[in-house]
Amino acid sequence: MKSLKPWVALTIVPVLAGVFSPAYGNDSIAEMSIGGLQFSQTDAIAMESEVLKISLDAVDVQYRFKNVSGKPLTVTVAFPLPDIDLSEAESISLPSADPVNFVDFKTSVDGQPAVLTIDQRAMVGTADVTGQLKQLKVPLLPIGSRELRPADLPAATQKELVDASLLMPAGSDERGRTRYAPAWLVKTSAVREQTFPADRPVLVEHHYRPSVGSSPDTILRKGLRQNKALAAEVARYRKDYCITDAFLSELDKRAGAGTANTSGLGERRIGYVLKTGANWAGPIKSFKLIIDKGAPDRLVSFCERPLTASGAGGSDFVATDFKPQADLKILVIGRF
Repeated sequence: MKSLKPWVALTIVPVLAGVFSPAYGNDSIAEMSIGGLQFSQTDAIAMESEVLKISLDAVDVQYRFKNVSGKPLTVTVAFPLPDIDLSEAESISLPSADPVNFVDFKTSVDGQPAVLTIDQRAMVGTADVTGQLKQLKVPLLPIGSRELRPADLPAATQKELVDASLLMPAGSDERGRTRYAPAWLVKTSAVREQTFPADRPVLVEHHYRPSVGSSPDTILRKGLRQNKALAAEVARYRKDYCITDAFLSELDKRAGAGTANTSGLGERRIGYVLKTGANWAGPIKSFKLIIDKGAPDRLVSFCERPLTASGAGGSDFVATDFKPQADLKILVIGRF
């Protein structure tokens, strides 16, 4: 897993986990939410079923669509990758160093690989600066093979970028010289034309690597969550992941009540944009969510309503006539 630190330079660098303290979040890597297919709401195509499997290493989605219009339909289908704001001074988890397909996204239709067009643009506010960056031979997403540091740019190029507000001051180096960081937003989508025949369902399958947020400790340990300075962040966790008292009780059994993380427990976080599943004709007739936590002793929490648990393992959740109203946020606590 890679992390993006645009405030240092136009580069991908690893985040080093240091000693964790009540100043929670210093060593954390932020996750980016990724979701499913997206296009304008339609009354012509229904989603018969969706099986969504989420693990720390992969997301696999299987959709079965049905054209209910009575005639063949060809539409543009987009899979939006997360926006990457290069001006954010924080670490962002990127699954891959591929500067275009940075989640290793793949899709198939009725068992055959689909041909995708990757559309990637750079934005500053509402202004599209893609052409200007390309003209200056500056990569839109400077990672992997396109890794670049602003200090390596020719002086004239750097000045033009600064004058155009495409580079912003980001501190200074050991000699007192101004450092610069990119100030644009990278928007990426995998796009294809999809024909839905009128006489049979269409099976669409996706596979990609998720953006996983990580921390070497968890704020929900008793020794941290009782710290008044962290009360607002603890409250956010309880709301975002629907943390129950039973979950905290089980965590306390494993982690104890001390301030130090002697248990070695950490956390992983995954976001999934689920609300785009409400763009089809009617609700999803059959929906199934499978969460693979990777080890049997790890704890998992997310807001499962209106889903209901299915099976004895506690990892499968189902719904019928499902119309998602919120996105998924999944928290996994354990040893990694």
